[in-house]
Amino acid sequence: MIGIVMAGGKGTRMNLDDEKLLLQYKKPIILHVVDSLKNSNCFSKIIAVTSSNSPKTKKLLEENNVETFDTSGLGYVEDLNSVLQKFNDLVFVTSGDIPLLDEEIIKTIVNQHDSEKTWTSILVTDTLLSSIGTHSEYSIIHNNQKCHFTGISLIDSQKIKSLENLEENYVILDDKRIALNLNTKQDYDLLSTT
Repeated sequence: MIGIVMAGGKGTRMNLDDEKLLLQYKKPIILHVVDSLKNSNCFSKIIAVTSSNSPKTKKLLEENNVETFDTSGLGYVEDLNSVLQKFNDLVFVTSGDIPLLDEEIIKTIVNQHDSEKTWTSILVTDTLLSSIGTHSEYSIIHNNQKCHFTGISLIDSQKIKSLENLEENYVILDDKRIALNLNTKQDYDLLSTT
């Protein structure tokens, strides 16, 4: 299995002078996410997907011996599609802005893999997000519950020809470690209370 960390976004919703993934949570957030993947021992390879939107993040990753893969930076879906075309393997994809991610929750997610499914997105409930004081713009109704995407997916890239008309499978995993994505300054402020 390959671990992919999406690290090429602009982070515009944070209104920062610097790149979002360089924000500190004991260490730069991007390194926290990469180290969690490494420490899980679930992956034969870990790759950070970067773009021209994140030159300092790319530099930091390379200084820490993390393999990077450059994309256009046009958007999350476009960047993910370009990296998935390079692999013929099972892929664990995570956003680089999940500072509470750790190796134990990664192992739990990897165990959710169903070989019959091409794409499984990990969701958290709206109730969990509200309980920790955050929200998300991206919601769906699954199992009669309002749920939100965590930015984590298990993807069998060898079964994908195109991201269009792809049947998505969902797993709800209500865990604070994957619920907090840093999309706003308020999300970052919540870290000090966890």
